[in-house]
Amino acid sequence: MISGRRVRSVDAMTQHDNTLPHRTLGTQGLRVGAIGLGTMGMTMAYGAADEQGGAATIRRAYELGVTLFDTAELYGMGTGSNEQLLGRALKDVREEVVLATKFGFDLSDPTKLGALDSRPAHIREVTENSLRHLGTDHIDVLYQHRVDPDVPIEDVAGTVGELIAEGKVRYFGLSEAGPDIIRRAHAVHPVSVLQTEYSVFERAVEAEVLPVVRELGIGFVPYSPLGRGFLTGAVKPAAEYPADDMRSWDERWQPGNYEKNLAAVRELTALAESKGIAVTQLALAWLLAQGDDIVPIPGTRSPQRLTENVAAAQITLTAEDLARIQEILPHGSAGSRYPAAIMPTW
Repeated sequence: MISGRRVRSVDAMTQHDNTLPHRTLGTQGLRVGAIGLGTMGMTMAYGAADEQGGAATIRRAYELGVTLFDTAELYGMGTGSNEQLLGRALKDVREEVVLATKFGFDLSDPTKLGALDSRPAHIREVTENSLRHLGTDHIDVLYQHRVDPDVPIEDVAGTVGELIAEGKVRYFGLSEAGPDIIRRAHAVHPVSVLQTEYSVFERAVEAEVLPVVRELGIGFVPYSPLGRGFLTGAVKPAAEYPADDMRSWDERWQPGNYEKNLAAVRELTALAESKGIAVTQLALAWLLAQGDDIVPIPGTRSPQRLTENVAAAQITLTAEDLARIQEILPHGSAGSRYPAAIMPTW
C-alpha cells in the first residue's frame, strides 16, 4: 500500500469469459494472459493510423482474455496519441488490465528521430506525461525503451525504483538490453521483464540474453513475434510498401532475402495446415513452447487475426513439430532485423 492507495492484484482476472491461460513474469508478482497485445502499429510504422479500428481491436482483445497491453511514448511521436488510444479503449476496465509503456527517447526535435534520453529528470517527465495520456494514476510496467549509453543504467534503475516507491509505477522493465546492462540494472532494482524481438525469424536472444534473464528470474516479452507480419503470409516485396511502412526498408523484405523468407514461410504454412492451424498460430505456439516465462505481444489491427493469435495459447506442439520448425529455420530469417545504423547493441 502506497500513500493510502490500495494496490490491486495484477493477476488481472476479468469478469468476462476468459479462457486464456495466465503466466508469471519475473518474481515481483506480475501475472498476465499468455498472449498480450502490442499497439505500435495502430499509430505508426505500418501505414496510416486507424483510431476507431484500433480501439475496437483493443476492446476485442480484452474480451478474449488479453490482459497485457503494450504501448510507448515513441508510438505517438511525443503527442501521446498511442497511449491515449489505449487509455480510452480500456478506461472502464482499467483495474482488470496491465498497461505497459516506455521512456527513453528525446522526441522534442522531429529532425533527430532516434535520439536517446534516459536522464532521471526526463524519465520523470515522460512518466508524468504517460500517466496523463493513459488516464491512470499508475503504470503497471515501465520500460526503458532503449539503453542510453550516456546515462548509467544504475541511475535509470534507481529512478524507476523511486517511481515504484511513490506508487506511480508497479514494475520495472528493460527493452533491447544485453546481459551486462540487465545484471547491473537488476542489482539496483529488480527487473521484472525484458522486452526484445524474438520469433522463429529472429533468434539472437537465445545465445546470451535468455540464459541471463532466467538466471535472474526475469520474465521475457517478445515483440514482433510474427516477424513484423512476414509470418502472416500476407506479404509483398519491399518496393510495394509506402515509405512510411517499415517493411519498405526492413532487410527481410529486400530482394534476395524476401524470396528465401517467403519460401520458409511456405514450408511453415504446410506444417501448420497439416495440424489444422494458421501459420501465425504455429509461430506463436512455438514461442510459448520456449518457456513458461515468455509472453509474446503480437500486434494487429484485425479482430479476426487477433482471435487467431489468442487461440494459439491453446495449441500444443509436439517434439516432431518443434524439430521440423528448427529444420526449416535453423538460424532465423534471411536479413537483419534492423539496419546497422539503428541496430541495438548488447
